[in-house]
Amino acid sequence: CKIPSMEVNVERLKELRRERVLSLRELEERSGVSYNTIWRIEDGRQGAHPRTIRKLAEALGVQPSELIRED
Repeated sequence: CKIPSMEVNVERLKELRRERVLSLRELEERSGVSYNTIWRIEDGRQGAHPRTIRKLAEALGVQPSELIRED
């Protein structure tokens, strides 16, 4: 069964990464999420699985809910 991907708040993700002065590569190293996946998420080309959102949030020091787009 396929896990549904969630809509990511792209602007918030970019803002948090910039505030922490992290490159995509550095966020990849901290989060364990691949560079290509982070790039595609930030580019709005794909959503993210809940596990991916948790890993990115943990690496950025925020709650996962901060990275999810609210309708």
